[in-house]
Amino acid sequence: MKCFCKTNQSTKQLSETVLFLKAVSDENRLKIICFLNKGEKCVCEIVEFLELPQNLVSHHLKILRNQNILISRKNGLNVFYSINQKNISNIINFFNFLILKS
Repeated sequence: MKCFCKTNQSTKQLSETVLFLKAVSDENRLKIICFLNKGEKCVCEIVEFLELPQNLVSHHLKILRNQNILISRKNGLNVFYSINQKNISNIINFFNFLILKS
């Protein structure tokens, strides 16, 4: 197998991919991503969907947001979350790069 980490850009992408994989390795976080695949949702809808306490859901959302997997917007007292399509596309492109180069 060839080493694909010859440039700083590849090393950065590899590090970002590792963080992405760690963030989505939790079942509840994957459920959140699948739920948000249907469109933007309020935190209260995510809490209801997961049937978990709000503080635990907020913890999972924070991890996903910190890894740029999700984006959020505030509307009054409500916070809405959606998938960060650009970042997900970048990760998918990097996976394709890895597969095609190996």
